[in-house]
Amino acid sequence: MQREIRGGLPAEIRAEEDTVKVSGYAAVFNQAADIGDYFREIIHPGAFRAAITRDDVSFLINHAGLPLARSRSGKGTLVLSEDDHGLKIDTTLDAQDPDVMRIVPKMKRGDLDKMSFAFRATRQEWDETGEIPIRHVYELDLFDVSVVTDPAYSGTEIGLRGLEAYRATRKAQNFHAAQTRLRMRMNLALKERENGK
Repeated sequence: MQREIRGGLPAEIRAEEDTVKVSGYAAVFNQAADIGDYFREIIHPGAFRAAITRDDVSFLINHAGLPLARSRSGKGTLVLSEDDHGLKIDTTLDAQDPDVMRIVPKMKRGDLDKMSFAFRATRQEWDETGEIPIRHVYELDLFDVSVVTDPAYSGTEIGLRGLEAYRATRKAQNFHAAQTRLRMRMNLALKERENGK
């Protein structure tokens, strides 16, 4: 499974003398997000618990470029936490960093003000009982959190491939299970025939 991108929540930006502070939620729990009309996706509480202590997560702009902060920097430049609402991020950027200086006006104007996250689901379930499939994500690897211009679900195509892979796997499992049941019936019929002789 490849890296996917989700998000679209507003960020709070505060510029002070020496620092720029960005905080907000990169993801919220228990809300069904429409992924390109292909499926709905729900991130469940606990999905980020292991990732925020294990993964080295970068704070990026539009999921690209050099990191402006990192969770493993040792200086606390990016703090990730999970609460009842979702994945909370707090970052302190260096106001003297040329990359930060370049984006702060865009952040203040609101041109660059939404949060997003890049991930790979490691524990998930698909529910296809309704008209539109629902993907439940219970655990994931976290690559980055970003402030973005357009919170488009650019991972839709990758997510769709994930759904197709799930369906192919399920179809293969159903086929193998049907073959096993058929073999068991045939063996049972042979034993009954041998015992009847």
